[in-house]
Amino acid sequence: MKILKWGFIGCGEVTEIKSGPAFSEVEGSSVIAVMSRTEERARSYAIKHGIAKWYTDAQELINDPDVNAVYVATPPSSHATYAIMSMKAGKPVYVEKPLASTYEDCARVNRISEETGIPCFVAYYRRYLPYFQKVKDIVNSGVIGKMVNVHVRFAVPPRELDYNDQKELPWRLQPDIAGGGYFYDLAPHQLDLLQDIFGVIIEARGICANRGGLYQAEDSVSACFQFENGLPGSGSWCFVAHESAREDRIELIGDKGSVSFSVFDYQPIKLHTSSGTEKITIPNPPYVQYPLIKNVIEHLQGIGICECTSVSATPVNWALDRILGKF
Repeated sequence: MKILKWGFIGCGEVTEIKSGPAFSEVEGSSVIAVMSRTEERARSYAIKHGIAKWYTDAQELINDPDVNAVYVATPPSSHATYAIMSMKAGKPVYVEKPLASTYEDCARVNRISEETGIPCFVAYYRRYLPYFQKVKDIVNSGVIGKMVNVHVRFAVPPRELDYNDQKELPWRLQPDIAGGGYFYDLAPHQLDLLQDIFGVIIEARGICANRGGLYQAEDSVSACFQFENGLPGSGSWCFVAHESAREDRIELIGDKGSVSFSVFDYQPIKLHTSSGTEKITIPNPPYVQYPLIKNVIEHLQGIGICECTSVSATPVNWALDRILGKF
């Protein structure tokens, strides 16, 4: 069995609560190095998690001969750069979502992966969670009939940080770093799940606005899109809503019923048919990225196949950029 020794580029919140511990829970895998531009952060993270090495330079971590796989957990604007650096060094890479901050950067990553033969995986871990697998099973079972429409509804009030005009805004609200506002951070999960079920989105249009005036990025988005199988869909996202409008819901409508579910708070799945309404509760693992990370590691060990690659992730960025009118 190939023993994977991971180096982390970035050691923020996501590595603490969603992904980091999972890398050491899979047989034949461990974390041996971590990098942050802030030395104190890198050192404290390494000490806290029993990691032997820490760096403040990504190239040094990638060049470490003991590191043979890299996890990129930085803001999206640097995803493509670090992924390409890793692949050119002959080291497979697992990148946080979205794959990059633009569709063009995704294409660059795919080109280098093809040229080097080194795989790049993307952290669309929700595909692999039991909760969403159940939704997919319901659709594929035919219990709600032929699919006729899809709708995404997401609305939340502003976060406390959004009101801060004295200090630097969170990176998620800086389009040159994140690719857009909160839409570019949260909608990728929703669109990836839908594409995993219905196929690639081949047409997408959007109307974007800033209604709250709290920052420069878009805070309200409406979109329509169509999947390769002809299924139409639409979505609305608002990040400056009143609390009374709070919603996290995707509804899949068939000609014999419908199923609705949430993406971020995992409310019970609701299945509606002529027989009535059924609520389905599906628990998730403690570390939500574990199922995907396990699949990635098994792929690299030659005992499995992971399809959550940079190629499969790229259509999400294409749809995001079309909706935001980037091209």
